Parts: sequence; C-alpha cells; structure tokens
Amino acid sequence: MRALIETIKNIFKIEDLRNRILFTLGMIMIYRFGKYITLPGIDPAQLSQLKAQTSEGIMGLLDMFSGGAFSSASVFALGIMPYISASIVVQLLGIAIPYFQRLQKEGESGRRKINQITRYLTVGILLLQGPSYMVNLSARLPASAFLASGPFFQVTSVIILTAGTMFVMWLGEKITDKGIGNGISLIIMIGIIARLPFALVAEFGSRLNGAGGLVAFLAEIIFLFIVVLGTILLVQGTRRVPVQYAKRIIGNKQYGGVRQYIPLKVNAAGVMPIIFAQAIMMLPIMLVGFASDKTSGFAVAFSNMYGFWYNLVMALMIIIFTYFYTAITINPTQMAEDLKKNGGFIPGIKPGRKTAEFLDAVMSRITLPGSIFLALVAALPTLAVNIGISQQFAQFYGGTSLLILVGVVLDTLQQIESHLLMRHYDGLMKSGRIKGRSGAGSSI
Repeated sequence: MRALIETIKNIFKIEDLRNRILFTLGMIMIYRFGKYITLPGIDPAQLSQLKAQTSEGIMGLLDMFSGGAFSSASVFALGIMPYISASIVVQLLGIAIPYFQRLQKEGESGRRKINQITRYLTVGILLLQGPSYMVNLSARLPASAFLASGPFFQVTSVIILTAGTMFVMWLGEKITDKGIGNGISLIIMIGIIARLPFALVAEFGSRLNGAGGLVAFLAEIIFLFIVVLGTILLVQGTRRVPVQYAKRIIGNKQYGGVRQYIPLKVNAAGVMPIIFAQAIMMLPIMLVGFASDKTSGFAVAFSNMYGFWYNLVMALMIIIFTYFYTAITINPTQMAEDLKKNGGFIPGIKPGRKTAEFLDAVMSRITLPGSIFLALVAALPTLAVNIGISQQFAQFYGGTSLLILVGVVLDTLQQIESHLLMRHYDGLMKSGRIKGRSGAGSSI
C-alpha cells in the first residue's frame, strides 16, 4: 500500500503526465454530463418505459455502450457505436478496394484521408439510425412525453443526435491527442463501468430476497473474479511460438548471441474481433428492430443475445474477425525482411519468402485457439444467465463489456507506467512492466 501511494505521488510529480490525466478526467466529465441532457421537446420525467426497455437484453447492452444515454433520450443517445461500425466498413474496404489499399500505404496523409472517410460514413449511419431511434421513442413513450411534434421536431432531433455522436468522437480524439490512453476506448469503458455499481447492488438485493442468499452472491463474485483473471491473461499474455512450430531464432551481434523466441501472440488481434462482431450484430436491431414489437421470427432470434442462434453467429463472426484482424496487423513478409536485415534466421528455414510463408503458417495455427477462446468469453454472459444470474449483472461476466474494461485499463496503466519509467520512477508493478495490448488491438 505504501508503494502504491508513493507511485501515485510520483505520477503527480510529473507535470506532463499530471496534465494529461487531469485533461482526460475533464473530457470524461463533459461526456458524462451530456448523458443528462435530454433531447429538446421530450419530458425527462416520462422516460420510465424507455428505461424498462433498455434494462436487459441487447437494448441493455446498447444502453451500456452509450453510458445510459440511450435510455435517457440524451443528445448522446446513439453513443459511439456508429463510429465503430463505420471503422469496420472502412477496414473491410481496405482489403477489397485498391484505392483504400493505396491510402493505407501513404503514411500519415493516407491515415488522415481514411479518418475523414470514416467520419463521413459515420454521419451516414447516424442519419439512418437517428430516425429509427425517434420512431422507437414514439412507440415507447406516452404522447404527453413529447412537448413538441411534427416534421420539424423529428428533423431537428435527428440532427442533434448526429451532432451529439460527432461531439463524442471529438472528445475521444482530444483525449487520445492530449490525454492519457485511447480516447474512444476510454469513452466506451466509462459507459460500461458506470452501470457496474447499480448492477452489483441490484444483484445483491435480489439474492438476499430470493434463492441462495448471501452464499449464492459470494459464489457469483468468486466466479466473476476467476473470469476477470482469465480475461486478463487473454488480453495481456504474449505467448511464445510453440517449439513444434518454430525453432529458436539465433541472433547475431545485435542480439548479443542470445537465443530469442519469435514475438508472436496467440491473440494478436486483441479485443477488436469481439467489438467488430458485436457492432455488426447490433446494427440490424438498431436500424429497424427496436422500432416495433411486431417482428419476424428471424428478428426475434437475433435480438435475443442469450439465445442459441445469436451466440452461434456471434462466435463464428468473432473467429472470422480474429483471422481478418490478425492478417491486417501482422505482416509475415515484413517480419521476414526485418529478420534478414538484422541477421536473424530460423534454423532449417530459408530467409526471405520461405520464412514469410513459415511465419504465416504459424500465425494461422496459433490464431485458432485464440479466436475460439475469444468466442467462449463472448458466450460467458449467456452461461451466467442460464445459471441464475440476472441479465444486468451477467453482462460483466464476459463478452464485449469485460474485454473492453480489462483491455482499456491495462492499456492506460501501461501508458502511465511508460511515463514513470522514462523519468526513472518505479513502475506500477514491481514484478515488471504491465503488458498491454499492442498495435491496432489497443485502439478501438
């Protein structure tokens, strides 16, 4: 405890780090304040039916990602998920369309152009989701909840919702530039963690008044602790390539003659596959599904996040996206060239193209167990619900919620530790540096 207090003091001794943390906290406070700004023309006192709709299920997950703004009919109600959906589309286009492939190779200028296209696409998605959200409000709220009506009210509300999400994007970008951590990731994490205390208290109350009592509640907490530890290992743990797949690299003078392992991860894609899959699974219900109670059997099946078909499709998409994201973040050809330039080699494998093919085969093999484990983590909330845990609390037993919480916290702590170590202070952990996600996996 004394060491922790000393580390916190050291953090605030570093002016740049202190300013970054305070700036980040200020931006987060602005974001949380926006959750309580209701759309003009709607009576906030009559939102009980909307809150009941978003108390559980996929609507509850959507409300959690927006930090409760969805159920509050806030100006930030559509949250940051439209931006995530737009990012997915743009990255997919980067594989299929040569124009986007050229942009990806143009460095900083290409990145700025891709970001601009992503923003335009986000606006397009928002202009589709905004009217659907307003239809949902009309279906859920009594007529007395609307202090205004007509086409002008609908159009201005959609514009406000669109501007709200774009403002949240701007907050995230400012946090990334001038704060600590990845801004978009932190905004999503804050929205998720804001619901944890209420879910915990509600579960505690239901257990005391229902079956199992305090013993059942303690068992749930222990189960949650085990799941969190497993998730930390998944997000944090870099794994050496198995010996049967890759022999040790023997370095030259640059490596000091020390034998080293190829630095590959079992889960090189981080939490991005599960976020991508979740965003796509949400998109149909966000566009058309929540506007009416009279839905088809297909819509009902894929709006039940604890059902068989939803979880099966979600698992398959996670596995596919894990391979996809690993392919665009890990370049075996570049790794082979770097090995050749530095005088490194894999015994028994020719340098150059053969090494690249070998590394690609290794990545294909070790990505499979990582993708399957990600899919199992995504399905854990369903398991929690089936053993009697409430849906609201079960969302923290796995899936996107837990992975984002663990991943973002580790990334932020890693950045703080880097600032400390650069100025010769002790890090946050005596046993060694915190291992965060790397590459694109650290950014949402």
